Amino acid sequence: MNVTVSLDSIRQKVAGKRHKLAQRQPKTDLYSPNVKKITNDFGETLTRVDGTIPQDLPLQDGDRFLFISYDQSRNTHNLHKYPAKFFPELPRWLIERYSQPGDKVLDPFCGSATTNLEAMLLGRHSVGVDVDPFAQLLARVKTTPIPPDVLQPLNEQILRRIIAYPNDAPTLIPTFPYQNNWFEDFIQQELGYINGIIHQLDALPEVKDFYRICFSSIIHSVSNADDNCTRTVIRKKLNKRIEPAMALTAFAETLLVNTWFMEQLFHTDKTNVNVSIERKQDARRFDHSDEYFHLAVTSPPYVNAVDYPRTHQLELYWLGLADGSLSTLKKQHVGTETVSATDYKKLHQWGIEEIDNILNQIYQSDPRRAFICYKYLCDMRDNMQEVYRVLKKGGRYVIVVGNNHIRGVVFETWKYLMLIAPEIGFQVENYVGSEIIRHFIKVPREQRINTDWILVLQK
Repeated sequence: MNVTVSLDSIRQKVAGKRHKLAQRQPKTDLYSPNVKKITNDFGETLTRVDGTIPQDLPLQDGDRFLFISYDQSRNTHNLHKYPAKFFPELPRWLIERYSQPGDKVLDPFCGSATTNLEAMLLGRHSVGVDVDPFAQLLARVKTTPIPPDVLQPLNEQILRRIIAYPNDAPTLIPTFPYQNNWFEDFIQQELGYINGIIHQLDALPEVKDFYRICFSSIIHSVSNADDNCTRTVIRKKLNKRIEPAMALTAFAETLLVNTWFMEQLFHTDKTNVNVSIERKQDARRFDHSDEYFHLAVTSPPYVNAVDYPRTHQLELYWLGLADGSLSTLKKQHVGTETVSATDYKKLHQWGIEEIDNILNQIYQSDPRRAFICYKYLCDMRDNMQEVYRVLKKGGRYVIVVGNNHIRGVVFETWKYLMLIAPEIGFQVENYVGSEIIRHFIKVPREQRINTDWILVLQK
């Protein structure tokens, strides 16, 4: 098959992308306040905040805010698509408000490491914990600055290989379930060729990991799966067009754009802070000593909302992080749907009336879902107990979480966590709402959660 890749057109397209991203600035007058009261479509009063959130923003329990983000494509925040992640301004505000430079910050459900990256940029040391191996890889790459003079010669070497395709260079194509359904044969060859180039690079592990993330970021888009759904599925009605050279071109473009993001991070003053993305810890069990952290900030998974291993299954396979069934990995996640039938033969009660009422209501229509909700709360209680242990006295645990619709019932996760917190020893300092205006998660409109709740718990 004749495949042609034009490096000139790729560079021209990337230059256009960089110009567009560089022009993204807050649309407010720099000389006027970026905080104002607004009324939404339901007649409710909200406080709108554009861009950077003032550190001294007044908080009253039950207040609701509409935060408008402009920084999601700055530094390395946008290296790779990731579902349900923080917008940078939120953890930045919380870190500045509740910690000091040099303090230690923990994110026990770090995902793509938005909290850790913002902590680093603010001069705080941080630890990120996530059971998902893909999240761990992405988090390490996003928080590891690489000098431009290291990437530039390697980029040129890789691009020369890309435009030379095809040649006799070996491909590195993993074997995984249903791969011929997910990918066209010619795309597998292109991806395998790119994978082989990265594998053969003479570079440090952290540099090769950067290229692996660039590679990973194009996998879903060149597959036959729906690009706009977190569940990796093929929709025949979508009529997705996959053409020769698509993977090669996408990788070359992504490589150049992501290098620009990495340059931004490298040239940012970070004042010798340490970021540790843990490989073998769990949000329910930390290796750190008592009273080690000054602050914890996180956005935990929702109950059965995002199946992260399924979302990233194609990436996991191509990166060599999985090779078959994902059930073992799924079971490790808080909020998992992978439970045993013996677990939900009977109704499990919590001992707090409001929680028991909702569990009973769900149990009447779906015992399995009721147990999933119960187990989620048990896992979150274990997490909160561990965070309480490793927090210094007076330190805060800030949890950002929304609600779920389960079998037609609204499961108010934030409220139940707020009820559990005092049993552990936390004092509920504040709780405020953050309206959600955009979703990566594609779900029916009637099931969308429109408000995240920010719980500030103090030890």
